[in-house]
Amino acid sequence: MSAQPRPEIDRSSQPPGRLRLRNMRLEDVPRVASIDADAYEFPWSAGIFTDCLRAGYSAMVLEDDLGIIGYSVFSAAAHEAHLLNVCVVPQRQGEGCGRRLVKRVLDLARWQRCERVFLEVRPTNTHAIALYHDLGFNEIAARPRYYPARGGEREDAVVMALELLSPE
Repeated sequence: MSAQPRPEIDRSSQPPGRLRLRNMRLEDVPRVASIDADAYEFPWSAGIFTDCLRAGYSAMVLEDDLGIIGYSVFSAAAHEAHLLNVCVVPQRQGEGCGRRLVKRVLDLARWQRCERVFLEVRPTNTHAIALYHDLGFNEIAARPRYYPARGGEREDAVVMALELLSPE
């Protein structure tokens, strides 16, 4: 069985030369960790991003002419994908960058013949939940005390899933 080529990046909805998606590289980790720290109260460390890359997880960055403005990390195995992290710099949120990153993850998951994609999201992250619903994800469960929260407390996670339909 021959390997299928990676799906092309859809550039039809972006102005020429403005936004580009590419694979994350080790040298991107400091910037990616900085974006995570700017956007989240409990960010991933640079070491976590490095470990994800070394483990072979799929990781993408979204960049404009000034540099990296967002990223995504997901894993795929046994016909399932798990969106582990997706983030856009706070000043560029609301412009469709997160949607673009998640749609690329879905394209790559289909290319890897995944049948479904899972993710966890904080119930307080209403903008992300709205995006995931808009892309076809459904809430399927909750993970009690999944995320760290202020004062040493823990916050539940909403578990969402999307069944990927074959293009045929």
